[in-house]
Amino acid sequence: MSRLSIILPAKNEAAALVDVLPKLRAAQPDAEIIVVDDGSTDDTRAVCAAAGVTCLSSPYSMGNGAAIKRGARAAKGEILVFMDGDGQHDPADIGRLLARLDTGFDMVVGARDWDSQAGVGRGAANTFYNWLATRITGHEVKDLTSGYRVVRADKFREFIHLLPNGFSYPTTSTMAFFRSAYGVAYDPIKAHKRVGQSHIKPIRDGLRFLLIIFKIATLYSPLKLFVPASFLFFVLGCANYAWTFLHEGRLTNMSTLMWSAAVIVFLIGLVSEQITALTYRRDA
Repeated sequence: MSRLSIILPAKNEAAALVDVLPKLRAAQPDAEIIVVDDGSTDDTRAVCAAAGVTCLSSPYSMGNGAAIKRGARAAKGEILVFMDGDGQHDPADIGRLLARLDTGFDMVVGARDWDSQAGVGRGAANTFYNWLATRITGHEVKDLTSGYRVVRADKFREFIHLLPNGFSYPTTSTMAFFRSAYGVAYDPIKAHKRVGQSHIKPIRDGLRFLLIIFKIATLYSPLKLFVPASFLFFVLGCANYAWTFLHEGRLTNMSTLMWSAAVIVFLIGLVSEQITALTYRRDA
């Protein structure tokens, strides 16, 4: 088997790592294990030292995505495993995900069921994201935001520059793989209740997650977002014109504004599509 690197972003997760790291070592004794300490103020480094695993410490918190990027750059393995350091992910699932990867895929994602979602609100949001991503890509997306995934290192590093420093790295990497025609598979997993408090704030990060909806479209095919918006403006302009012509017998500025907006939005979509194509271009 190609050398394996397991990367765990962690911010004040010492209480969970005490239990996770020994299980991880027992499940994958030959793997390189890297804990990326995202500015923790607890005993994360001491726990890693006691477990004999590599700990990359940041002087301050840079974000979950930043930790993923740092870990991916430092990893020496040909295959990367990303999992949370909060105790939600079972190390025993790694072998099954790797076996699926060996059947010809470039990334295998651990897909959570409804019972594994962190609350009804998060579950409903993730269900919507999955539906939207499925419609846009034309491929079934079972868990767009799962942080438990196995990938081929060379493929993943192609998109490091696209990954945000925040919490939406799973979305970005998944859409990037689909856009580049790399094989993506999903395997069911059970996620346990995390140890300690979540670092996600409902209001602050809820607003950030709304941007995921736009990133899903723009990362894969911007025209699938901009064309419907352009068509909506065009229809509104026609409806307004029909109303004002029947009642006032004239063309108003509002109709002209709507039609202009339709053209502008469509042209922005065309430019965005070209930029996206350049983003994913692979130079020989």
